[in-house]
Parts: sequence; C-alpha cells; structure tokens
Amino acid sequence: MKFGIELPTATSGMMHPVPFAGPRDLVDLAIEAEQLGYHDAGGNDHLSTMDFVRRAWPDPPDLYEPLIVLAQVAAKTSVLRLTTGIMVLPLRDPVLLAKQVATLDQLSGGRVTLGVAVGGYRDEFEAVAPDLHHADRARLTRERIEALRLLWTERNASYHGEYVHFENVESYPKPLQSPLPIYSGGNVDGSLRRAAELGDGWLPAKMSPSGIAAGRAKLAEYARAAGRDPATITTALQSVVCLGPTREAARETFRNSSFDLFRTSLAKTMTKGVDQDAYFAMNLIGTPDEVCEKVAAYAGAGVEHLTALLFVGNTVEEMRAQIRLFAKEVLPAFA
Repeated sequence: MKFGIELPTATSGMMHPVPFAGPRDLVDLAIEAEQLGYHDAGGNDHLSTMDFVRRAWPDPPDLYEPLIVLAQVAAKTSVLRLTTGIMVLPLRDPVLLAKQVATLDQLSGGRVTLGVAVGGYRDEFEAVAPDLHHADRARLTRERIEALRLLWTERNASYHGEYVHFENVESYPKPLQSPLPIYSGGNVDGSLRRAAELGDGWLPAKMSPSGIAAGRAKLAEYARAAGRDPATITTALQSVVCLGPTREAARETFRNSSFDLFRTSLAKTMTKGVDQDAYFAMNLIGTPDEVCEKVAAYAGAGVEHLTALLFVGNTVEEMRAQIRLFAKEVLPAFA
C-alpha cells in the first residue's frame, strides 16, 4: 500500500479555517512527508471561492495554484511523487495544461501523477467559465483527457471535439514519463469509464470497501470492453484522516474542525444519503488500531494507493501532528 498526503493548497475555508496555511507551510509539509516515508504529496485545485465558503467565512481564503506549489516541492525533495488530488479539468485549457505538466515532470525527474475530475462545485465552474455554463462537464473532462494524451505523444497534435479544438500544435518537451499517469477522480460511473478507457488509475473519495470492490468490478468490465487489461489500472482512494486515543476522541476532533462544513457541502452530490456515522465509518477516523483495520479492509477490496489523504486540524501544527502520528502508527503496518 502506498500513502500520500494532501497539501492544503486550496483547503482553507473548505476543510480548514480561514486563514490556514502559508506558502512556506505547504513546502515544509511536503519535505517532512518525504522524510516520514510517504509516497506522494499533492494539492487540490480551486480557481475561485465556492458559494458555501463565502457564506461560512467573513474573509476570503487563499487558494494556491497546485502545479506551481508542486514545482517548488520538486525542487526541495528527491523521491516524493507529486500528485494533483484532484485537478478540476473543466477549468483548465488543455494546451497550456499539457505544457505545464510536462515541464513539471521534466523538472522533477518524472515524479508527476495527474489526478483529474469533473469537480464538485458547479457554481465555481460557472463563475470561472460562464461561456461554458451549458456544457456537459463529464464530456468536457473526457475531451481534455484525450487532448492531453495527444499533446504528450504526437509531434503535431490536432483535436476536434464538441468543446476542445486546436490545430497542428507542436508541444515540447514531452513528459519524462511515458505514459504520464492520469488518475480519473470521482465516485460515479463516468469516472470509472474514463479510468477504464483513458486513465492509469481510478481515484474515488470517501467510499466504503464494498463500494470499492463493486467499482473495481465495473472498471474491469469497461476496461476489457475497451481492449485494456484491468490489472494495469491502479485503484486509489482519497480519505479523511483523524486519529485519536479513542474512537470518540477522534470523532470529537473531527466535529470540532471545519471538515464537517466540507462534508455537508457535498450532501447533494458525493455524500448524498451518507449520514455522519456512515461518514466516520468510511473514512480513516478512529484509533490507530481501528484505522489500520480500515486500511487492511481497503487493501482487501483492491485499493493499492491511499493518496491525497486529508488530515484534520484547525491549525497547521494540528494537521502536522496527525501526519506524524499516522506515519508512526499506520505506515509501518503496511511497509
């Protein structure tokens, strides 16, 4: 099992208070993650503040651009992989993104994993791209993945889609990795299909082991239909982490954090029909022994990579303490 942390690039106002981390904190957390034995560190992606964040906090949060942060992390680390968990692909121009990611992969010595998804907040999409307010974001995401693949492999790339169109683009350098891994983020069927047909990994979030097993069965079916070997597609998972000396202490720490605001913000989408007790059960919340049992259950369901783990904390130091405790109590059990 591989483990990776989510740097708080754009978690202020959502999962952490406003204000939260500064630029130095982001890099220092990644350096320590490498020293503690984590496999990867990544950042999530928001270009504008969502409506629920604006209602919850009097001041706007700092939302740092993840690829620029990861470029700085690359310069300060040597083996830590660099992930996006996730990048909201409908907000990104594919020609520019292909250049940015290829450059980061070259600078880092081939350490990039690009996690991409539709994005959880329609209001952010419509604020940033109002001319595309009518767009099918799932279709837009698929087109941009296809476009990235062309730009990274073809000498002269052209693409003619419903939303994406470019002609005879020569984009160099190519990524150092061939192929550069793309994880398709999301829990819905469309994410599974994109992973099976276009990606190198499936990255759902906050899902039970039984849900993972069912998703993997579908992914295998879709991959075989596309002429691909399902064994070549990684199953990853993003989860919330909150450790405590007792189960109730861990849950109380979660309740006293900003994470419940994030949970309820997705009540009509990703966490629809999931009450708080079910949410606790399907995330890495509890004592270290309980969390080890949960990780083992996910491994049994086919998860190979716990990436972009979201550590609870109302301050950077509280978050750092959780990262250290997880490294001490959980990582050695799955070395």
